Amino acid sequence: MKTISLIGLLIFAINVNAQDSKIWKEYVESKKNGTEPVLPDFSYAGYKFSEEAIPKVDYKVFDVTEFGAEPNDDKSDKAAIVKAISAAQRHGEGVIFFPRGRYIINGKGDDNSIIKLSSSNIVFRGEGQGENGSILFFENDLPPADPNKLWSVPYAIATAVRAGDKMLTRVVKDSGRETFQLEVADASAIEPGGWVILEMESNDPELVKSDLTPLEVDPKWTAIIEKGVKVKERHLVKSVKGNTVTFYDPIHYDIKIKYDWTISSFSHLENIGFEKLAFEGNWTLPFEHHASPKHNGGWSIVQINSAVNSWIKDCRFKNVSRAATFTQSAACTALNIAIEGNLGHNAIMAAGASTGILFARISDTAGSWHASGAGSGGTTRTVAWRCEHTTNTSFESHASQPRCSLLDNMKGGFFLGRAGGALQNLPNHGRYLVLWNYEETDEPEENFEFQSSKTWWWQMVPPIVVGFHGSGTTFKKEHIGYEESTGTSVKPESLFEAQL
Repeated sequence: MKTISLIGLLIFAINVNAQDSKIWKEYVESKKNGTEPVLPDFSYAGYKFSEEAIPKVDYKVFDVTEFGAEPNDDKSDKAAIVKAISAAQRHGEGVIFFPRGRYIINGKGDDNSIIKLSSSNIVFRGEGQGENGSILFFENDLPPADPNKLWSVPYAIATAVRAGDKMLTRVVKDSGRETFQLEVADASAIEPGGWVILEMESNDPELVKSDLTPLEVDPKWTAIIEKGVKVKERHLVKSVKGNTVTFYDPIHYDIKIKYDWTISSFSHLENIGFEKLAFEGNWTLPFEHHASPKHNGGWSIVQINSAVNSWIKDCRFKNVSRAATFTQSAACTALNIAIEGNLGHNAIMAAGASTGILFARISDTAGSWHASGAGSGGTTRTVAWRCEHTTNTSFESHASQPRCSLLDNMKGGFFLGRAGGALQNLPNHGRYLVLWNYEETDEPEENFEFQSSKTWWWQMVPPIVVGFHGSGTTFKKEHIGYEESTGTSVKPESLFEAQL
C-alpha cells in the first residue's frame, strides 16, 4: 500500500452522474490478482513519487544582494547570481535567495554563457511570483549553439552533471510490463536506494513492428527503422537479493532478453528547486513556428537536466519562448505554474528519456504553440494532471518515441498538428497514451483521427481515451486502442489520484 501525499493538491468536484469506469475496475482487479493491467500505473510520477510533499528546505541562505545584485536598478545582476551559486555549491547546499524586486539577466554587457547549477541541494527562492514579488528579467535572447539548428538555443539556467553513465550489467530473464523485478547477470554494482537506467535499443524488424502495431511502418520514419526501438527508463532500486533487482517503481515495457536489455548507472543531481519566482523574457514578436532560432527558443528559461526529486513550484513565466523542460531526469514535479504574456514555442515539457515527470496545475494562458506534455527523446510515465491551456493550442507529444503518458483532467484545445517532431522521428507517441476526463474547449470534430489522413505531423499508436468530453468531438473507432464514455466524464474523476 502506497503512502501518499497529494502535496496540497486541490481535489475538484466530480460529476455526480459519472459512471464507474470499466477499465478502472479492470485495473483494480489486476492489482488484486497480480495480473497485467491494461492501464499503466502512473502513480510513481513526481517528486518522491508523490508520496511526500515538496519540502521547504532550510539550507543556508545565499542572498544575491549580498553578492552585488541590486534589484530595480536597470543593471545586470547575472554576475552576482553566479557568485551566489558558486558560494552555495562550495558550501555543499544552499538557497539562492532573491528579495522582492526585478533582477536583470543577459542584459547589456553580459556574455552569452548560461547560468549553471552543477551540484545537488541548490534551490532558487523568491518572495512571490506576482508583480510585486521576485522577478528575474531576461533582457536579451541567447544565440543558438549551431546557427543551422533552430532547436539548439540553450536554456538560460540549466543543471549539469560532471560524471557520465556506464553500463553495469545485462538482464538475463524476460519480465513483463507493470512489474517491479528483474534478474541480471551480476548485481554486485547495484545498490538499494540508487538510481539506474534500464535500457534497450534494437532495430529488429519484429520488434519495430510490434512496437508500432497497428500502425504501418512508414519508410520515412527512418529513426525507428534504422536505429531501432529505444527504451530508457530510470528507476529507483528498492532491494538487491543475489542477482534479483527490485525497483520501487514499475517497469513499463515488456522485457525480452533477446533484445539485449542492460542496466546502467545514472549520474544525477538531487533536490534542485525553483520556487516563488517570476521569470520574464523579452519575447514580444508574433510567433512563427520554426521561423528562426529566436522564434524557436530565444528566451528558453529553465532546464532541469539529469536530476531526480527536483521541482519548479509556485512560479510564473511571462513572454518566454520555452518556459521549462526536464531532460534525462526522474521523479520531478512542476506544480502551480502560470505561463502568460506573448505566445511562445513550448510550455513545460519532459524530454530526453525522462521518467516519472509530473506537471500539476499548469495554467498556460499564453497559448504556447505546444502546450504541456511529453516532449522528444523517449519519455516514459509523463503525467499532466489538471493542466489548462487556451483553445488555440493542444497538448505536446513530440515524437522520438515517448511512451506511457497520462493527460488527466486536462482542459483546453484539442486538435491535430501541435504534437511536433521531425518526420524521421515519428510516430508522435507510442503505446499507452491515456486521455482521462479530458475537457475540450475548442470546436468539435467528427471522427477525429489519431493517424491523420491530412498531415504526416500527427501519427500516434492508438491511445486509451476515457471520459473525453466538452465540445462534442467523436473519434474514428479504428484509431483508438480503447474508448469509453466519450461525451461525459467517468469515475474515478482523476486516474492519477485514484492510483495513488
